[in-house]
Amino acid sequence: MVKRNVYSLFEKSESHSLEEQLALLAEVSQGFSSTLDISQTLRNAIEQFMEYMNAEAASIFLLEKDTAELVCAECAGPVDITGLRLSSKKGIVGKTVTTRRSQMISDVQSDPDFAKTVDMGSGFRTRSILCVPLIVNNVCIGALELLNKKNDDLFGDQDKHLSMALASYAALAINNARMADALVEQERMRKELELAREIQLDLLPNISDITNFPVNGMNVPALEVSGDFYDFFQRDDGLIYFNLADVSGKGMNAAMLMAKASSLLHHLAKKIDDPGELLARVNDEICETVSHGMFITIVSGFIDTTTCTIRFANAGHQPPLFHHKSGKFQEIEAQSPPVGILPGTEFPVSTIQLDGGSVYIFTDGVTESMDEELKLLDVGGLIKLIEENSEVTASKRLQDIVARISHPSVAQRDDITLMVIECCLK
Repeated sequence: MVKRNVYSLFEKSESHSLEEQLALLAEVSQGFSSTLDISQTLRNAIEQFMEYMNAEAASIFLLEKDTAELVCAECAGPVDITGLRLSSKKGIVGKTVTTRRSQMISDVQSDPDFAKTVDMGSGFRTRSILCVPLIVNNVCIGALELLNKKNDDLFGDQDKHLSMALASYAALAINNARMADALVEQERMRKELELAREIQLDLLPNISDITNFPVNGMNVPALEVSGDFYDFFQRDDGLIYFNLADVSGKGMNAAMLMAKASSLLHHLAKKIDDPGELLARVNDEICETVSHGMFITIVSGFIDTTTCTIRFANAGHQPPLFHHKSGKFQEIEAQSPPVGILPGTEFPVSTIQLDGGSVYIFTDGVTESMDEELKLLDVGGLIKLIEENSEVTASKRLQDIVARISHPSVAQRDDITLMVIECCLK
Protein backbone atom coordinates (compact mmCIF):
# COMPACT_ATOMS: atom_id res chain seq x y z
CA MET A 1 0.00 0.00 0.00
CA VAL A 2 2.75 2.43 0.96
CA LYS A 3 4.88 1.53 -2.09
CA ARG A 4 2.01 2.12 -4.54
CA ASN A 5 1.09 5.41 -2.90
CA VAL A 6 4.66 6.68 -2.79
CA TYR A 7 5.09 5.90 -6.45
CA SER A 8 1.89 7.68 -7.28
CA LEU A 9 3.17 10.86 -5.66
CA PHE A 10 5.40 11.40 -8.66
CA GLU A 11 2.89 10.55 -11.34
CA LYS A 12 1.52 13.34 -13.45
CA SER A 13 -1.82 13.35 -11.71
CA GLU A 14 -3.82 15.83 -9.72
CA SER A 15 -5.79 13.14 -7.86
CA HIS A 16 -3.78 13.55 -4.67
CA SER A 17 -4.08 16.50 -2.40
CA LEU A 18 -1.05 18.25 -0.89
CA GLU A 19 -2.03 16.86 2.51
CA GLU A 20 -1.99 13.30 1.16
CA GLN A 21 1.43 13.77 -0.44
CA LEU A 22 2.92 15.24 2.73
CA ALA A 23 1.42 12.47 4.86
CA LEU A 24 2.92 9.77 2.65
CA LEU A 25 6.35 11.37 2.63
CA ALA A 26 6.14 11.74 6.41
CA GLU A 27 5.46 7.99 6.64
CA VAL A 28 8.57 7.26 4.61
CA SER A 29 10.62 9.67 6.75
CA GLN A 30 9.41 8.03 9.93
CA GLY A 31 10.49 4.65 8.60
CA PHE A 32 14.01 5.90 8.00
CA SER A 33 14.32 7.61 11.39
CA SER A 34 12.65 4.96 13.54
CA THR A 35 15.93 4.22 15.30
CA LEU A 36 19.12 6.07 16.25
CA ASP A 37 21.24 2.94 15.84
CA ILE A 38 23.38 3.54 12.75
CA SER A 39 23.37 -0.10 11.64
CA GLN A 40 19.60 -0.41 11.99
CA THR A 41 19.14 2.93 10.23
CA LEU A 42 21.14 1.68 7.23
CA ARG A 43 19.20 -1.60 7.15
CA ASN A 44 15.88 0.26 7.30
CA ALA A 45 16.98 2.55 4.49
CA ILE A 46 18.20 -0.19 2.16
CA GLU A 47 15.11 -2.34 2.69
CA GLN A 48 12.81 0.55 1.85
CA PHE A 49 14.89 1.51 -1.19
CA MET A 50 14.56 -2.01 -2.57
CA GLU A 51 10.82 -2.04 -1.92
CA TYR A 52 9.99 1.41 -3.25
CA MET A 53 12.27 1.35 -6.28
CA ASN A 54 11.56 -2.22 -7.45
CA ALA A 55 15.31 -2.80 -7.96
CA GLU A 56 17.26 -6.05 -8.01
CA ALA A 57 20.01 -4.72 -5.76
CA ALA A 58 20.76 -1.62 -3.74
CA SER A 59 23.71 -0.36 -1.75
CA ILE A 60 24.62 2.63 0.41
CA PHE A 61 28.18 3.95 0.09
CA LEU A 62 29.46 6.35 2.74
CA LEU A 63 32.52 8.55 2.59
CA GLU A 64 35.14 7.55 5.12
CA LYS A 65 36.32 10.38 7.32
CA ASP A 66 39.67 11.89 6.30
CA THR A 67 40.03 9.52 3.31
CA ALA A 68 39.25 9.58 -0.39
CA GLU A 69 37.37 6.28 -0.24
CA LEU A 70 33.74 5.24 -0.30
CA VAL A 71 32.80 2.17 1.71
CA CYS A 72 29.69 0.08 1.17
CA ALA A 73 28.02 0.36 4.57
CA GLU A 74 24.90 -1.67 3.72
CA CYS A 75 23.56 -3.54 0.71
CA ALA A 76 20.68 -5.74 -0.39
CA GLY A 77 20.35 -8.17 -3.27
CA PRO A 78 21.82 -11.47 -4.44
CA VAL A 79 25.45 -10.48 -3.72
CA ASP A 80 26.82 -9.08 -0.45
CA ILE A 81 29.33 -6.30 -1.17
CA THR A 82 29.34 -4.82 2.33
CA GLY A 83 32.78 -3.38 3.03
CA LEU A 84 33.64 -2.88 -0.64
CA ARG A 85 35.88 0.16 -1.07
CA LEU A 86 35.73 2.47 -4.05
CA SER A 87 37.59 5.64 -4.93
CA SER A 88 35.52 8.76 -4.40
CA LYS A 89 37.07 10.17 -7.57
CA LYS A 90 36.31 7.29 -9.96
CA GLY A 91 33.38 5.23 -11.18
CA ILE A 92 29.70 6.06 -11.27
CA VAL A 93 29.40 6.22 -7.48
CA GLY A 94 32.48 8.44 -7.25
CA LYS A 95 31.13 10.70 -9.98
CA THR A 96 27.85 11.01 -8.09
CA VAL A 97 29.63 12.07 -4.93
CA THR A 98 32.09 14.40 -6.66
CA THR A 99 29.48 16.21 -8.76
CA ARG A 100 26.71 15.86 -6.14
CA ARG A 101 24.39 15.05 -9.06
CA SER A 102 22.31 11.96 -9.78
CA GLN A 103 23.61 9.51 -12.40
CA MET A 104 21.10 7.42 -14.38
CA ILE A 105 22.78 4.94 -16.72
CA SER A 106 20.56 2.78 -18.96
CA ASP A 107 23.40 0.64 -20.37
CA VAL A 108 26.35 0.48 -18.03
CA GLN A 109 28.38 -1.76 -20.33
CA SER A 110 28.84 1.15 -22.72
CA ASP A 111 29.52 3.72 -20.00
CA PRO A 112 33.24 4.56 -19.52
CA ASP A 113 32.74 5.29 -15.80
CA PHE A 114 31.36 1.83 -15.02
CA ALA A 115 33.78 -0.29 -12.98
CA LYS A 116 33.48 -3.74 -14.59
CA THR A 117 35.88 -5.27 -12.08
CA VAL A 118 33.19 -5.17 -9.38
CA ASP A 119 30.87 -7.37 -11.46
CA MET A 120 33.76 -9.66 -12.34
CA GLY A 121 34.58 -10.14 -8.69
CA SER A 122 31.00 -10.58 -7.46
CA GLY A 123 29.44 -12.53 -10.32
CA PHE A 124 26.50 -10.10 -10.46
CA ARG A 125 25.58 -8.68 -13.89
CA THR A 126 24.76 -5.00 -13.80
CA ARG A 127 22.61 -3.72 -16.65
CA SER A 128 21.48 -0.28 -15.44
CA ILE A 129 22.29 1.99 -12.52
CA LEU A 130 20.56 4.83 -10.75
CA CYS A 131 22.88 6.56 -8.28
CA VAL A 132 21.93 9.59 -6.19
CA PRO A 133 24.00 11.55 -3.66
CA LEU A 134 23.27 11.51 0.07
CA ILE A 135 23.39 15.16 1.11
CA VAL A 136 22.67 16.64 4.53
CA ASN A 137 23.36 20.21 5.67
CA ASN A 138 24.84 20.84 2.23
CA VAL A 139 27.48 18.15 2.81
CA CYS A 140 27.65 15.00 0.68
CA ILE A 141 28.16 12.01 2.98
CA GLY A 142 27.88 9.27 0.35
CA ALA A 143 25.60 7.85 -2.31
CA LEU A 144 22.66 5.50 -2.84
CA GLU A 145 23.15 3.06 -5.72
CA LEU A 146 20.28 1.10 -7.28
CA LEU A 147 21.01 -1.69 -9.76
CA ASN A 148 18.76 -3.19 -12.43
CA LYS A 149 15.09 -2.38 -12.41
CA LYS A 150 13.14 -5.64 -12.14
CA ASN A 151 11.32 -7.15 -15.13
CA ASP A 152 14.00 -5.72 -17.45
CA ASP A 153 12.56 -2.22 -17.09
CA LEU A 154 14.80 0.83 -17.13
CA PHE A 155 15.06 3.52 -14.50
CA GLY A 156 13.18 6.65 -15.52
CA ASP A 157 12.66 10.20 -14.38
CA GLN A 158 10.01 9.10 -11.89
CA ASP A 159 12.52 6.73 -10.28
CA LYS A 160 15.10 9.52 -10.22
CA HIS A 161 12.77 11.96 -8.46
CA LEU A 162 11.59 9.32 -6.01
CA SER A 163 15.12 8.14 -5.18
CA MET A 164 16.23 11.75 -4.59
CA ALA A 165 13.36 12.28 -2.14
CA LEU A 166 14.11 9.00 -0.34
CA ALA A 167 17.85 9.72 -0.30
CA SER A 168 17.30 13.07 1.40
CA TYR A 169 15.39 11.37 4.21
CA ALA A 170 17.99 8.61 4.47
CA ALA A 171 20.87 11.10 4.61
CA LEU A 172 19.19 12.95 7.46
CA ALA A 173 18.49 9.71 9.34
CA ILE A 174 22.10 8.54 8.87
CA ASN A 175 23.43 11.90 10.06
CA ASN A 176 21.17 11.82 13.13
CA ALA A 177 22.29 8.26 13.93
CA ARG A 178 25.93 9.31 13.60
CA MET A 179 25.36 12.24 15.93
CA ALA A 180 23.68 9.93 18.43
CA ASP A 181 26.65 7.56 18.23
CA ALA A 182 29.02 10.48 18.78
CA LEU A 183 27.07 11.59 21.86
CA VAL A 184 27.16 8.06 23.27
CA GLU A 185 30.93 7.91 22.66
CA GLN A 186 31.41 11.31 24.30
CA GLU A 187 29.44 10.18 27.34
CA ARG A 188 31.49 6.97 27.53
CA MET A 189 34.72 8.96 27.34
CA ARG A 190 33.44 11.39 29.97
CA LYS A 191 32.75 8.54 32.39
CA GLU A 192 36.14 6.98 31.68
CA LEU A 193 37.86 10.31 32.32
CA GLU A 194 35.91 10.72 35.57
CA LEU A 195 37.05 7.25 36.65
CA ALA A 196 40.64 8.05 35.64
CA ARG A 197 40.53 11.24 37.70
CA GLU A 198 39.14 9.34 40.70
CA ILE A 199 42.02 6.87 40.40
CA GLN A 200 44.50 9.74 40.21
CA LEU A 201 43.00 11.38 43.30
CA ASP A 202 43.33 8.07 45.14
CA LEU A 203 47.05 8.09 44.30
CA LEU A 204 47.54 11.50 45.94
CA PRO A 205 48.52 11.46 49.64
CA ASN A 206 45.95 12.15 52.33
CA ILE A 207 47.16 13.67 55.59
CA SER A 208 43.83 14.97 56.87
CA ASP A 209 44.34 13.07 60.10
CA ILE A 210 47.95 14.20 60.65
CA THR A 211 48.80 17.54 62.24
CA ASN A 212 52.03 19.50 61.71
CA PHE A 213 53.13 17.21 58.87
CA PRO A 214 56.18 18.78 57.16
CA VAL A 215 54.87 18.33 53.60
CA ASN A 216 51.82 19.85 51.91
CA GLY A 217 50.80 19.68 48.25
CA MET A 218 48.09 20.70 45.78
CA ASN A 219 47.19 19.64 42.25
CA VAL A 220 44.75 21.42 39.91
CA PRO A 221 44.47 19.65 36.53
CA ALA A 222 44.01 21.67 33.35
CA LEU A 223 41.97 18.84 31.79
CA GLU A 224 39.89 16.03 33.27
CA VAL A 225 43.04 14.07 34.07
CA SER A 226 46.46 15.33 35.07
CA GLY A 227 49.97 14.59 33.89
CA ASP A 228 51.38 16.06 37.11
CA PHE A 229 51.63 14.09 40.32
CA TYR A 230 53.04 14.33 43.80
CA ASP A 231 53.37 11.96 46.72
CA PHE A 232 54.65 11.85 50.28
CA PHE A 233 54.45 9.38 53.13
CA GLN A 234 56.30 8.45 56.31
CA ARG A 235 58.27 5.22 56.30
CA ASP A 236 58.45 2.81 59.21
CA ASP A 237 61.93 4.11 60.06
CA GLY A 238 60.65 7.70 60.36
CA LEU A 239 62.03 9.03 57.05
CA ILE A 240 59.49 10.94 54.98
CA TYR A 241 59.53 10.30 51.26
CA PHE A 242 58.30 12.96 48.79
CA ASN A 243 58.17 13.59 45.07
CA LEU A 244 56.63 16.04 42.62
CA ALA A 245 56.67 15.36 38.88
CA ASP A 246 55.42 16.45 35.48
CA VAL A 247 54.81 13.97 32.66
CA SER A 248 55.36 15.36 29.16
CA GLY A 249 52.21 15.73 27.08
CA LYS A 250 48.59 15.79 28.18
CA GLY A 251 45.52 13.60 28.24
CA MET A 252 45.21 9.87 28.82
CA ASN A 253 48.74 8.92 27.68
CA ALA A 254 50.27 11.29 30.22
CA ALA A 255 47.82 10.13 32.90
CA MET A 256 48.69 6.46 32.34
CA LEU A 257 52.44 7.13 32.53
CA MET A 258 51.81 9.24 35.62
CA ALA A 259 49.99 6.34 37.32
CA LYS A 260 52.76 3.88 36.49
CA ALA A 261 55.59 6.15 37.66
CA SER A 262 53.77 7.17 40.84
CA SER A 263 53.10 3.54 41.78
CA LEU A 264 56.71 2.51 41.09
CA LEU A 265 58.12 5.35 43.19
CA HIS A 266 55.72 4.74 46.07
CA HIS A 267 56.60 1.03 46.17
CA LEU A 268 60.38 1.33 45.79
CA ALA A 269 60.70 4.30 48.17
CA LYS A 270 59.65 2.04 51.03
CA LYS A 271 62.88 0.06 50.69
CA ILE A 272 65.38 2.43 49.02
CA ASP A 273 66.53 5.51 50.96
CA ASP A 274 68.97 6.94 48.41
CA PRO A 275 67.16 9.41 46.07
CA GLY A 276 69.65 8.87 43.23
CA GLU A 277 69.38 5.09 43.34
CA LEU A 278 65.58 5.33 43.51
CA LEU A 279 65.33 7.47 40.37
CA ALA A 280 67.87 5.29 38.55
CA ARG A 281 65.74 2.20 39.20
CA VAL A 282 62.56 3.92 38.07
CA ASN A 283 64.31 5.45 35.05
CA ASP A 284 65.49 2.07 33.76
CA GLU A 285 61.99 0.64 34.16
CA ILE A 286 60.30 3.59 32.42
CA CYS A 287 62.82 3.54 29.55
CA GLU A 288 61.83 -0.06 28.76
CA THR A 289 58.17 0.76 28.21
CA VAL A 290 57.81 4.48 27.47
CA SER A 291 56.60 5.42 23.98
CA HIS A 292 55.83 8.46 21.82
CA GLY A 293 58.95 10.24 23.14
CA MET A 294 57.38 10.81 26.56
CA PHE A 295 59.44 11.54 29.67
CA ILE A 296 59.06 12.68 33.28
CA THR A 297 60.67 15.61 35.05
CA ILE A 298 60.75 14.98 38.79
CA VAL A 299 62.13 16.04 42.14
CA SER A 300 62.28 13.08 44.51
CA GLY A 301 63.82 12.79 47.97
CA PHE A 302 63.67 12.07 51.70
CA ILE A 303 63.24 14.23 54.79
CA ASP A 304 64.99 13.40 58.03
CA THR A 305 62.84 15.17 60.62
CA THR A 306 65.38 14.53 63.38
CA THR A 307 67.87 16.87 61.69
CA CYS A 308 65.50 18.80 59.36
CA THR A 309 67.61 17.69 56.40
CA ILE A 310 66.37 17.06 52.87
CA ARG A 311 68.24 14.81 50.44
CA PHE A 312 66.84 14.84 46.91
CA ALA A 313 67.56 14.30 43.21
CA ASN A 314 66.24 16.54 40.47
CA ALA A 315 65.68 14.91 37.08
CA GLY A 316 65.23 17.77 34.63
CA HIS A 317 62.56 19.48 36.70
CA GLN A 318 61.95 23.12 37.53
CA PRO A 319 64.54 24.29 40.13
CA PRO A 320 63.07 24.05 43.64
CA LEU A 321 62.96 27.32 45.58
CA PHE A 322 64.70 27.31 48.96
CA HIS A 323 63.27 30.12 51.07
CA HIS A 324 65.92 30.63 53.74
CA LYS A 325 64.99 31.64 57.25
CA SER A 326 66.71 34.97 56.51
CA GLY A 327 64.20 35.65 53.72
CA LYS A 328 66.60 34.94 50.85
CA PHE A 329 65.38 32.75 47.95
CA GLN A 330 67.69 30.25 46.25
CA GLU A 331 66.97 28.24 43.09
CA ILE A 332 68.52 24.76 43.08
CA GLU A 333 69.12 23.67 39.48
CA ALA A 334 68.59 20.17 38.11
CA GLN A 335 71.73 18.07 37.71
CA SER A 336 70.42 15.29 35.49
CA PRO A 337 68.05 14.76 32.51
CA PRO A 338 64.40 13.72 32.87
CA VAL A 339 63.37 10.16 33.64
CA GLY A 340 62.55 7.98 30.63
CA ILE A 341 65.12 9.37 28.16
CA LEU A 342 68.31 7.35 28.64
CA PRO A 343 68.71 4.06 30.55
CA GLY A 344 71.65 3.86 32.93
CA THR A 345 71.46 7.56 33.81
CA GLU A 346 72.94 8.61 37.16
CA PHE A 347 71.04 11.08 39.35
CA PRO A 348 73.23 13.18 41.69
CA VAL A 349 71.87 13.92 45.16
CA SER A 350 71.62 17.39 46.71
CA THR A 351 71.27 18.13 50.43
CA ILE A 352 69.48 21.04 52.13
CA GLN A 353 69.58 21.88 55.82
CA LEU A 354 66.23 23.60 56.34
CA ASP A 355 67.10 25.37 59.59
CA GLY A 356 63.68 27.05 59.79
CA GLY A 357 63.38 27.65 56.04
CA SER A 358 61.00 26.25 53.45
CA VAL A 359 61.40 24.46 50.12
CA TYR A 360 58.89 24.98 47.30
CA ILE A 361 58.65 22.44 44.47
CA PHE A 362 56.33 23.14 41.56
CA THR A 363 55.58 22.39 37.91
CA ASP A 364 55.81 24.87 35.04
CA GLY A 365 52.03 25.15 35.15
CA VAL A 366 52.60 27.43 38.15
CA THR A 367 55.25 29.76 36.73
CA GLU A 368 53.66 29.79 33.25
CA SER A 369 50.20 30.69 34.53
CA MET A 370 48.86 34.04 33.35
CA ASP A 371 47.10 36.84 35.16
CA GLU A 372 44.05 38.67 33.82
CA GLU A 373 46.35 40.89 31.73
CA LEU A 374 47.91 37.74 30.16
CA LYS A 375 51.23 38.32 31.90
CA LEU A 376 53.26 35.27 32.96
CA LEU A 377 53.67 34.73 36.69
CA ASP A 378 57.28 33.51 36.30
CA VAL A 379 59.52 32.64 39.27
CA GLY A 380 59.63 36.27 40.41
CA GLY A 381 55.86 36.38 40.66
CA LEU A 382 55.79 33.13 42.65
CA ILE A 383 58.37 34.50 45.08
CA LYS A 384 56.22 37.58 45.59
CA LEU A 385 53.15 35.44 46.33
CA ILE A 386 55.14 33.35 48.82
CA GLU A 387 56.33 36.48 50.62
CA GLU A 388 52.80 37.90 50.75
CA ASN A 389 51.50 34.71 52.39
CA SER A 390 54.47 33.77 54.56
CA GLU A 391 52.64 34.38 57.84
CA VAL A 392 49.90 31.77 57.31
CA THR A 393 50.19 27.99 57.66
CA ALA A 394 51.76 26.01 54.83
CA SER A 395 48.45 24.46 53.81
CA LYS A 396 46.65 27.82 53.74
CA ARG A 397 49.61 29.37 51.92
CA LEU A 398 49.32 26.87 49.07
CA GLN A 399 45.58 27.42 48.81
CA ASP A 400 46.01 31.19 48.66
CA ILE A 401 48.77 30.98 46.04
CA VAL A 402 46.75 28.64 43.80
CA ALA A 403 43.68 30.86 44.20
CA ARG A 404 45.72 33.86 43.04
CA ILE A 405 47.06 32.15 39.89
CA SER A 406 43.78 30.47 38.88
CA HIS A 407 41.74 33.15 37.13
CA PRO A 408 38.23 32.24 35.93
CA SER A 409 38.61 34.65 33.01
CA VAL A 410 41.90 33.08 31.83
CA ALA A 411 41.94 29.53 30.48
CA GLN A 412 44.27 27.24 32.43
CA ARG A 413 46.83 25.99 29.93
CA ASP A 414 48.65 23.43 32.06
CA ASP A 415 48.31 21.44 35.26
CA ILE A 416 49.13 23.40 38.41
CA THR A 417 50.99 21.43 41.06
CA LEU A 418 52.76 22.91 44.07
CA MET A 419 54.43 21.51 47.18
CA VAL A 420 55.98 23.08 50.27
CA ILE A 421 58.29 21.38 52.78
CA GLU A 422 58.88 22.84 56.23
CA CYS A 423 60.46 21.20 59.23
CA CYS A 424 61.12 22.42 62.75
CA LEU A 425 63.35 20.60 65.22
CA LYS A 426 61.45 19.28 68.20
